[in-house]
Amino acid sequence: MTSLTYLVVDRLAAGANNFSNSDSVNGWSNKSVVTEFILLGLSSSRELQLFLFFIFSAFYGAAVLGNILIILTVITDSRLHSPMYFLLSNLSFIDVCQATFATPKMIADFLNEHKTITFQGCMSQIFFLHVFGGSEMVLLVAMAYDRYIAICKPLHYMTIMSRRVCTILVGVSWATGILHSASHLAFTVDLPFCGPNQVDNFFCDLPLVIKLACLDTYILEILVLTNSGLLSLICFLLLLISYTIILATVHRRASGGASKALSTLSAHITVVVLFFGPLIFIYIWPFESFPIDKFLSVFFTVFTPLLNPMIYTLKNKDVKEAMKKLRNRHVGSKQVL
Repeated sequence: MTSLTYLVVDRLAAGANNFSNSDSVNGWSNKSVVTEFILLGLSSSRELQLFLFFIFSAFYGAAVLGNILIILTVITDSRLHSPMYFLLSNLSFIDVCQATFATPKMIADFLNEHKTITFQGCMSQIFFLHVFGGSEMVLLVAMAYDRYIAICKPLHYMTIMSRRVCTILVGVSWATGILHSASHLAFTVDLPFCGPNQVDNFFCDLPLVIKLACLDTYILEILVLTNSGLLSLICFLLLLISYTIILATVHRRASGGASKALSTLSAHITVVVLFFGPLIFIYIWPFESFPIDKFLSVFFTVFTPLLNPMIYTLKNKDVKEAMKKLRNRHVGSKQVL
C-alpha cells in the first residue's frame, strides 16, 4: 500500500472514531439518522417555480424526443449504418439517460412544497450521474478516434473501425462510467449522516452530499476531486490531441471531402466544448458553492442533451435527409391507413 493509501485510511479511521464519541456529534449514535435529504431546488419563489415547471417540461420533452429521433433514424436508415452514426446513436442514448436521472424529479418538485428525496434515491442519483457522465466522456473520445481514422487514414477506415471495434469502444465507455461511479459510491453510501440534510441543488450532487457527513471529509473531497478530475483531464487531453491532429490534416487538404469532414468535425468539437466547459469550471472550485453552480448543473443535465441532437442534425446533411425520409414514410403510412 502506498503512503497516500495509509493516510486516507488513517484519516477515515480518525473520523469514524470521532464520530463514535457521543460528545463529538452532540449525542448522536454512530449510525446515520438521516433517512431523507431536502433539495432546495432552483428557486424558493412559488411563481417562478410554476414558470420553470412549464419551461423545463418543454426542454426535457424536446431533449428526450430529439435524441430518440436520432436513434430511430440511425436504426431505420441503412445509409447511416456506419461506425460514426453507431457511436452517435449511443451518444443520444446516454443523453436520454443523462436528462432523465434527475430532471423529471426536478420538474415534479416545482409543484411540491416539500422537496425531499430518500437516502436510497439520493445515492442512486449520485451513481447514475457519474455513470452517464463518465460514459459520455469516454464515448466522446471514441467518436474523436473514429473521426481521426476517417480523416487521417481513410483507406483503412472500414478495416480499423469494424463493428466489433465499435462495440468494444461502447462497452469500454459504459464499463469506465460504472467503475468510476462505483468508486465514488463505495465510500459515500457508508458515510454517517446525522444532520443537517439540506442539499442546495435540485439533485444530489456528490460534493454537496459529502459535506453533510458527520466527520472530517477533507481526504474524501480530495479523492473525489482526484477521481473525477483525473478522468475528465485524461479524456479532455485525448480529445485535444486528436482534434489538433485532425484539424492539421484537414488544413493541408483543399478537396471537397476535406470540407465535408470539417463540417462534421465542427459538430463534434461543439459538443465537446459544451460538455467539458461546465466541468472545467466545476473542478476549479469543486467544494465551493457559487450561484452559477446551479446553472451549470441545469446546463449539464438538461441543455446539453437538448443541444446535442440539434447540433448534429443542423450540421449533418445525411441525418437531415434520413429524418425527412423517416417522416415521409410515417406520413405515407398514415395516409394509407
